[in-house]
Amino acid sequence: MRRAEFFVRDSEKRHLTCHLCPNRCVIRDNKTGVCRVRKNIDGVLYALNYGEVSSYGMDPIEKKPLYHFYPGHQIFSLGTVGCNLHCRFCQNWEIAHGEPPTVRVTPEEIVHLARQQRQCIGIAYTYSEPLVWYEFVSETAVLAHEAGLKNVLVTNGFIEQEPLEKLLPHVDAMNIDVKAFTNDYYRRLCAGRLDPVRRTVEIAVRHCLVELTTLLVTGENDSPGEIRELVDWIARVDREIPLHLSRYFPHYRFDAPPTPLATMRCAREIAREKLPYVYLGNVGDVENGYTYCPQCRKKVIERSGYIIRAVHLREDNRCRHCGYALNIVGEARATAS
Repeated sequence: MRRAEFFVRDSEKRHLTCHLCPNRCVIRDNKTGVCRVRKNIDGVLYALNYGEVSSYGMDPIEKKPLYHFYPGHQIFSLGTVGCNLHCRFCQNWEIAHGEPPTVRVTPEEIVHLARQQRQCIGIAYTYSEPLVWYEFVSETAVLAHEAGLKNVLVTNGFIEQEPLEKLLPHVDAMNIDVKAFTNDYYRRLCAGRLDPVRRTVEIAVRHCLVELTTLLVTGENDSPGEIRELVDWIARVDREIPLHLSRYFPHYRFDAPPTPLATMRCAREIAREKLPYVYLGNVGDVENGYTYCPQCRKKVIERSGYIIRAVHLREDNRCRHCGYALNIVGEARATAS
């Protein structure tokens, strides 16, 4: 365990309020918050998951998904347990809400492991929700930067502003999951709220590369009207933000049928009206992973799943055909054929 940050104690009532995320859990003595990993022990909040790793390994950066951050490179990825949302269709419910086995590590050990990996650009905090692993992530991220490694967060973005702004100087890229564009959806299917996630995106985009993912769930958040509202907001924040629209399949506690392919294609066309970088996930169509130049519309990165077949960019990430500067951070390189 490690003493947690961001809490306020009520000494008279022997409870405390966690200020890490917008749930603002009021936690009584010997109890945990919604995330299950922050516990009140004698009036002090402790992070139970500090240094507890449920999954780790090397991944293509595209798996995060991040298509505009060092394309074609590998990143050391790890996750813990717990989550501050409860999505009925959770893809990683075993570690988010279950009791998986973990191994105990230190920030120094993680940085050492990452540096040992061949052609590794950094560390991705992923699989489960990294923001409820706040103390471990922030300490590891500082050491990673000192060692010349990059830090990536794959997150639901459900965090309060103060801890977010404290962490961002140590973050190089984020994929933020904007689950829908209505508070009703967040409340019914995720036990959360949209507005704090919007705030996270609007703040983070000023500090690091941001890509967004939205899982389109059949009959819930896949209407053309809601897609347009989502896209209009992204375009107002920064039209250069890449958007990943992912196809839903039944999982965990939700059994609606898979998102129709026609719905996915319609959403892509709506998004492309205002956004230059739109990708479809879980659809089995190779071209939906290609990156096109916003100016001349020619292919500049050709992907097949997580493999990059060809790169048509100059060293400064300008289009080789017309010279347009793309919103890509780091060298893009082709991987195995």
